[in-house]
Amino acid sequence: MDYLPLLLLMSFVWISIHVLISNLVTKKSPKSLKLPPGPKPFPIIGNILEFGNQPHQALAELSKTYGPIMTMKLGNITTIVISSPQLAKEILHKNDQIFSYRTIPDSVRALDHHKFSIVWLPPTTQWRSLRKFCATKVFSTQNLDSTQDLRREKIRELLDFVKEKSEKGETLDIGEVCFTTVLNSVSNTFFSVNLAHYNSDKKLQEFKDIIWGVMEEAGRPNVVDFFPIFRLLDPQGARTRLKVYLGKLLSFLDGLLEERLQSRKGLGMGSKDCKDVLDSAADILLEGDSQVTRSHLLHLFLDLFVARIDTTSSTIEWAMAELFHNPKNIVKVREELAQVLGKGEQQHQLEESHISKLPFLRAIVKETLRLHPPAPFLVPHRAENDVEVCGYLVPKNAQILINVWAMGRDSSVWTNPNEFMPERFLESEIDFKGQDFELIPFGAGRRICPGLALGFRSIHFVLASLLFEYDWKLPNKVNSEEMDMSEKYGITIHKAQPLQVIPISMHNNAK
Repeated sequence: MDYLPLLLLMSFVWISIHVLISNLVTKKSPKSLKLPPGPKPFPIIGNILEFGNQPHQALAELSKTYGPIMTMKLGNITTIVISSPQLAKEILHKNDQIFSYRTIPDSVRALDHHKFSIVWLPPTTQWRSLRKFCATKVFSTQNLDSTQDLRREKIRELLDFVKEKSEKGETLDIGEVCFTTVLNSVSNTFFSVNLAHYNSDKKLQEFKDIIWGVMEEAGRPNVVDFFPIFRLLDPQGARTRLKVYLGKLLSFLDGLLEERLQSRKGLGMGSKDCKDVLDSAADILLEGDSQVTRSHLLHLFLDLFVARIDTTSSTIEWAMAELFHNPKNIVKVREELAQVLGKGEQQHQLEESHISKLPFLRAIVKETLRLHPPAPFLVPHRAENDVEVCGYLVPKNAQILINVWAMGRDSSVWTNPNEFMPERFLESEIDFKGQDFELIPFGAGRRICPGLALGFRSIHFVLASLLFEYDWKLPNKVNSEEMDMSEKYGITIHKAQPLQVIPISMHNNAK
């Protein structure tokens, strides 16, 4: 663990004094209130070492011993870990208001991101205004329907690139091409511009490095989060690195917004011809009476841009990887696609409206999200007040981690939880839209992911297009059972080894 030497170096006497004072204060709490059970913490550092390099897996294992509500001491921070659907509902539904605040990682304080971000803001008037903007101007059904032609065009560009690779018999990096597709799909929906090309490695890699850098730094264990007293020092440099990443994205987004503002001024305020999200943002600023400032909108775009691209592209890669790892499911989903879209001259063009007619495809996506939730702990919540949960005290300012990764692999909830079995959802009404707490990869309650509707469309549309148009094989005679399915941990989980495959035209197979 890269932060272990720092923890050892920083275990000075004055931290001990600080902890001693904290303990004296804690002893004043009523004896009738007790914290949930958990492993005994070490002096000063608490349970930090038990997190390991894959915290979601380590905490899932610990919950088998200490139960679905568990206390961990991370330095000076009390953390409550939730690992069951029933308790997740207690937190995110019954006590939604109390737990709708955030624990702010020190790294996201870079450029005051936490003061403007819809992800990290408390549920204030500004936060509600940003949520309303997302609901009415970004992700409403009407707006998404009006921009589906843009997403269809991006899918066509993807399939053209896959065709080129197929004709040459070359290997394709699924994660990379999906990243490019989603990047351009989102950027066109928001800003009416393409930001990368499939053969433009330098520009694509730059965006990929920035977006993964943001997610990695925000999710990386940081000694400052365990011992806030070191905030001024930024000993691991996480805030400094994130400042660079955020600065590049905010500068880019500010340039787009300024250009659009000047364009809207030229059209005059009488024009309401808004063709994308950036037009809506520009009009809000030109009206001049909104509580949403330019900084709020820039940081909102940054949040939506980074999170939507990262989680959507990684989910598609995981879905494809699980299908190659369990190839019998590819046959089933192709049969379903053929039934809905037809074959040969009778074949229909795939549309987003077809998703509702593809239950097995939707089951594949649900099963992928069960096994590989994009954010294994969601985004950390914080208790605004003391509250009793399941007979235990959750103290004010405690950090709340909802281990959705553990919930997705709980044998008391799922049959054969470690197996990829999409058919489990065919006779189940369970969905991932925040009402069924067995499956909440995007959260629930007032803090549910605002971009869920677009993510739903994008994941299914890209996945269906890749599976219907092409057959695939693994390179170098790799056996599907021998695939590397290990994870790379950040605030989101990525596949540790990129999925490399060779596309084969379905038309060539038919000969």
